[in-house]
Amino acid sequence: MIGSLRLAIRLATFTLFLAAITVLALALRIGDVVTGKKLDRTPWAGRCFRGACRCLGLHIRWHGPAPQANALVVSNHISWCDIPILGGLAPVRFLSKAEVADWPLIGWLARQAGTLFIQRGGGQARQVKSAIRSALASGESVLIFPEGTTSAGLTVLPFHGLLLSAAREANVTIQPATICYRRDGRPDHVAPFIGDDAFHSHLVQLLKNPASRVDVLFHEPVATTGALKSSELARQLQETVLDGLRRLQAGEADLAAAPVRTGASPGLSRLR
Repeated sequence: MIGSLRLAIRLATFTLFLAAITVLALALRIGDVVTGKKLDRTPWAGRCFRGACRCLGLHIRWHGPAPQANALVVSNHISWCDIPILGGLAPVRFLSKAEVADWPLIGWLARQAGTLFIQRGGGQARQVKSAIRSALASGESVLIFPEGTTSAGLTVLPFHGLLLSAAREANVTIQPATICYRRDGRPDHVAPFIGDDAFHSHLVQLLKNPASRVDVLFHEPVATTGALKSSELARQLQETVLDGLRRLQAGEADLAAAPVRTGASPGLSRLR
């Protein structure tokens, strides 16, 4: 009964949010026509990502140093929710599977944030790396999920090192990030989006269940100027992210200082 009531309330809120997003999309399109150029969607995408997280009932806490303004960010991958969560914390471009572009709301937001969409098994590695390098060289940040797939959030799968060389070629740092979902002090079993899960049914389960606690830990940036091979760099980054996951799962973040609101992330808690 409570779950059904929660679902009804959140669906209504989500519907209103979708309507607001539709109006915003129309306003931006009109702005493009009036000004004769495409307006920057990045600030709006960040606000919308944060709004989507609130609609989904995600309570987010940010730990560690601020995201770098120009870096290749690498994170573990648990759910499609990773995109609005991380997109709401940092102005980054994502690398994502092509089908995400067709998902309601999330797909639109991902496109506005300049997401680089790739076809699975499409043999696009060289083109994708070139696109990432160009974005990094122009001063943007790009976020990739080097595991190449999602997991249940209990561990971090091995990282693929193929795309990491884009950071070295663009002469920027790599910043690891760890994302951890918890519910009632234990790993969240609802948030993971794995295997053959369908987007719509997974969304309903998220809206129906109580709020999930999400901890995001940004680690110190890693220089890419050394002679370290991409495979070894990938292993070290995976170990860093895994160590962060274990610490978050153990509740270390709960012992940190009280959360504070920051202008950089309005409405989101940040633990230092």
